[in-house]
Parts: sequence; C-alpha cells; structure tokens
Amino acid sequence: MHHANYYYGHAHVLARYCELPEPMHPPRMRGYLQHGWNIGDGLAPGVPFVAGSKLFVWSEETRRRSWSQGRREVIVTGAPFAYLLTMLPETPGGRREGTIFYPFHGWEGQLVSGDHHAMIDELRAVEDAPITVCLYWNEYRSRPVRRAYEKAGFQVICHGYRGFWWRDHDREFLVRQLAVLRRHKRVVSNRLCSAIWYGLLAGCEAAVYGHPMTLDNDDRTFGGEPRLRRQWPEVYGHRTDTAACRELARRELGADVLLSPMELRTHLGWEA
Repeated sequence: MHHANYYYGHAHVLARYCELPEPMHPPRMRGYLQHGWNIGDGLAPGVPFVAGSKLFVWSEETRRRSWSQGRREVIVTGAPFAYLLTMLPETPGGRREGTIFYPFHGWEGQLVSGDHHAMIDELRAVEDAPITVCLYWNEYRSRPVRRAYEKAGFQVICHGYRGFWWRDHDREFLVRQLAVLRRHKRVVSNRLCSAIWYGLLAGCEAAVYGHPMTLDNDDRTFGGEPRLRRQWPEVYGHRTDTAACRELARRELGADVLLSPMELRTHLGWEA
C-alpha cells in the first residue's frame, strides 16, 4: 500500500468503519487515497503514480478535476474524517468556547515563511479568548515559532505526527483532532485547508483571514492561493455565514456521498 494511505491514520479509520478486525496495519488498498484536501486532482503534486491504479478521492468535484487531467480510474469515497464523525457522534450539551487557529504549514520537503507576529496581532483583535494554536509537527518543533504563540498567551498544541514512509503513523490523529475541534466554538486559519472543512463539519464556526504566508517552491499548477479566494469566498473574512460554509464542507469532504461499509470494502479491495 502506498505510504500516504496511512497518513493521519486514514487507513485505520476506514478499516474501523468497514468493521474489519483491528490489525496492526489495515489491509493493502488497491490504489491511492487522497490524503488531504486540495484543489487539484486528489494527488499531492509530484506523487509518483502507477498508470491504471485507482484513485480514491473525497468529493465529486475532485473526481471531475481528476477526469479532466486524464485519470479514469477515479472513485469518490468521501474523506476519512467524515466517516469518523459517523462513528463518534457528538455528546449533546457539550460546551464550546474560544477559537482554534491552524497556521498554514509546511512539511518535510517544503518550509513555510511568514509573519507570525502580525497574525498574532490580528487574532487578538478579532477572536475572543481563549485562543488555541495548533501547529503542524514541523512548526511545533521550531522553538521560535512555538514560543511566539506561547508568549502571546495562547495555548499551543500539536495533534501529532502524520507519518512518513510507512513509519510512525498515528492511528489516533483524527480522533484527537475531532475531540479538540468539538471543544472550540470557532476554527480559523490563514489559508483554506482541511482543518477548516473539518471544523465546519464538526460543528464549529469558521473563518479564513490574515496573510496566507508562502511555501517554498509552491506549485501553482491549479491556481494556488488566488484561486482559493475566488472559488470559496464564503469562508474568507473575520465573520462568515456558518450555514453556507457548512454546506460547502459537506460537499468538499464528501459527507453527502459516504459509502456503506460493504461498498467501501469492495472499492478498497477489502472484500474478504
């Protein structure tokens, strides 16, 4: 199985939904699973792709983009996070307060640069306390970045390590993220990303604002940050229409097209 299928515990979440025995590693998927929300064809730029392999994408919109790129073995399955919500319903009456902020992040191959102090000033001006900042693992390891938010008086957390090359995959990553989102009233980022859609689906209000920061050698094939603002203007600004944004989240995460356990097992090659 391609190592990205394990990212964030995705394969483990789907195996649980499919009611498979609890293996150390889920069975091999017959194809590539989209591992994060993107505005391309479901694959990360530059991912080696074996011709003829299936591509499991989160939404019908992503399937259409994949089709336009010449990919024909594309199946809409929905996002693992959307399946997780069906397995872990929210407890009625839970208290939500404050805001969780997800700064735009880099990864092993690309670093992000930007003015975190300017972002801190804007968060203070817009958001009600308490404010939690969730750093991606590589920014969390950067003491200057982490300390900037800590000195501002924000709680700083990290959901865990995504995993890489079949090592250190955290099967509880999304479970942990869902629990944190459900404790907050608002989810905010300086660039539209998976966490914004996750927060909306989990019941948060959402907003995208602030300088989007820059990614080293950013791939603009599908339009980059300017396209995000053009295509999803509803989520941008200090205050947004929660109902409209939540409907967008349902579509982008495929929460409106989730498969049954039997259907998903068949598509992933987990029939037996």
